[in-house]
Amino acid sequence: MSKQELVVLGQDEGGCCPTLLTEPMDDDQAVELAKVFKALGDPIRLRLLSMIASPAGGEICVCDLTPAFELSQPTISHHLKLLKQAGLIDSERRGTWVYYRLVPETTDRLAAILTRPTVAGAVS
Repeated sequence: MSKQELVVLGQDEGGCCPTLLTEPMDDDQAVELAKVFKALGDPIRLRLLSMIASPAGGEICVCDLTPAFELSQPTISHHLKLLKQAGLIDSERRGTWVYYRLVPETTDRLAAILTRPTVAGAVS
């Protein structure tokens, strides 16, 4: 893992992710979570993440991403790089094309951290 990639969000040695409402996060957790939110804080990156997560095969070619935006290829590549550094997506080069896929472990951990804990017998 590169130095710029996301450290596993909120995961302790037991593999459990505390939620924001079960215990306060420490400084390191907050810094790492802020990196993910920063990556998600741009509408272009949110759309890219959605497009990458949507295909039935679980991946999409950059050649299918770029035409969906009125942005240059280098700008799209920059946004993809930021999503990758945040640990949200991964990529694989095949010939001249790069294929992107969601990193479900990161999005699942993010969802778990943001999920309100349920209390037995409580009414929603």
